[in-house]
Amino acid sequence: METEFSLEELAFFEGFPLEFAVYRKLKEAIFRELPQSSCRVQKTQISFDNRRLYACVSLPLRRKRGWPEHFLMLTLGLPSKKDSPRVAVATEPYPNRWTHHILLEREEQIDSELLCWLREAYEFSLSKR
Repeated sequence: METEFSLEELAFFEGFPLEFAVYRKLKEAIFRELPQSSCRVQKTQISFDNRRLYACVSLPLRRKRGWPEHFLMLTLGLPSKKDSPRVAVATEPYPNRWTHHILLEREEQIDSELLCWLREAYEFSLSKR
């Protein structure tokens, strides 16, 4: 089954074809692996939830030195810090609640490791009060 995209999603990525290609693959993977998810387009991000937010994607408003020119920022909430070169920034806003920012430049980066992190974020969000 092919993933459908709303007019809001298409408008969000207007002028960003490379980032949309990555988003397309990410959304397809999310709904294949986590079919209970829902998607909501907002002004600055697209959120994925299952009653509670577990992931969001955004276009870079600011780039740090050394970051690629084109990428999609994936943000996940996880119960522990992932020590991986794939994680651009990780912060602990609350004890045992880690926010991870991952830069996705290419469709190939949506792999089994990333899907494991998405599943973990999904399950972690269900455990929150």
